[in-house]
Amino acid sequence: MFINNFDPVAFQVFSLEIRWYSLSYVVGLIIGWIYCNNYLIKDQAKKNLFSDYITYIIIGIIIGGRLGYVFIYNPSYYLKNIDEIPMIWNGGMSFHGAVIGVILSTIVFCKKNNQEIFYYLDLVALSSPIGIFLGRISNFINSELYGRESDIFWAVKFTQIDNLNRHPSQIYEAIFEGIVLFIILNFFNKKFSEKNGLISSLFIIFYSLFRFIIEFTREPDAQIGLLLFSLSLGQIISIIFLIAGTILFYKNYDSKKR
Repeated sequence: MFINNFDPVAFQVFSLEIRWYSLSYVVGLIIGWIYCNNYLIKDQAKKNLFSDYITYIIIGIIIGGRLGYVFIYNPSYYLKNIDEIPMIWNGGMSFHGAVIGVILSTIVFCKKNNQEIFYYLDLVALSSPIGIFLGRISNFINSELYGRESDIFWAVKFTQIDNLNRHPSQIYEAIFEGIVLFIILNFFNKKFSEKNGLISSLFIIFYSLFRFIIEFTREPDAQIGLLLFSLSLGQIISIIFLIAGTILFYKNYDSKKR
């Protein structure tokens, strides 16, 4: 059994605390930008545009992720505490909300610059597992999104939460939504590299599958609990995204065959 008593603050500059969660966002974006620019994008003009596109991604992630959490996972609290909605440093971001935010910001960027939307969404899909991996590791360090009680030998005791032995569900997600998803998508990219939209679809499909399964080991949100068929809200949303991703995949695949 592992004892988790990590400090969520990575380091402090005067009175400013730099937290692991914030660092995961920054480092993930930087590595993703380097990966896309150096390995995925071949056209110099698109490399220049991609640098501008990063700003849109950041805005989409922050606004979409925050509003997704506020209105999907904890609306009753934030309706009573509207002034806390912008306080992202206190925690509370939704992955699915961030996905919607990135999609919308990509549409705005591509309409403005007359670009193919799915080309850029595929780039985001191929590099996103890097940020997801780092984000889940920071979740583990922060003792958040922890797992359900378990007696498995690799269980973790999150001392900042309680004295129970729990699944390290954040590590499961880091492995499957990060490492495994990165390998799968980049493998299929060699086959579908000329077919915009298929990688984005596969990202949604595989992420949803991994998230749905791992949620069985993750403690449900206290303010929500388990819902229909004893599924968590995250699992229900994952089913919706899985269906949407599957429809999108076949729609794009059929259009490429014509």
